[in-house]
Amino acid sequence: MELLYSVCVGVLVGCGVFLILRARSFPIVLGLTMLSYAVNLFLFASGRLTINKAAILSGSEQYADPLPQALVLTAIVIGFAMTAFSVILAIRARADLGNDYVNQLAQANNKTGVRK
Repeated sequence: MELLYSVCVGVLVGCGVFLILRARSFPIVLGLTMLSYAVNLFLFASGRLTINKAAILSGSEQYADPLPQALVLTAIVIGFAMTAFSVILAIRARADLGNDYVNQLAQANNKTGVRK
């Protein structure tokens, strides 16, 4: 099962990096979201590995470590907020410039006097 998780994380990271390197803003937002999903899956998979005992004092012998699950839930909320903010920025840039090419965003910043 860990092999399947590893392959899925690798595919998500590869697709995310590929999309981040595109010239338009919407694929970049999708790439960042895919990287976020890859990190979430990695954290979730790390909670399934039994190296030491979990922070559970008594109870059943079959348990899942609760810490990675809490981290993944927090990361999902943060990832959703980041994606929503990025989409709003991309829509605003498209409305201001008429297109969503990243190179033209940098040129527009140079014309308006915004420093890098």
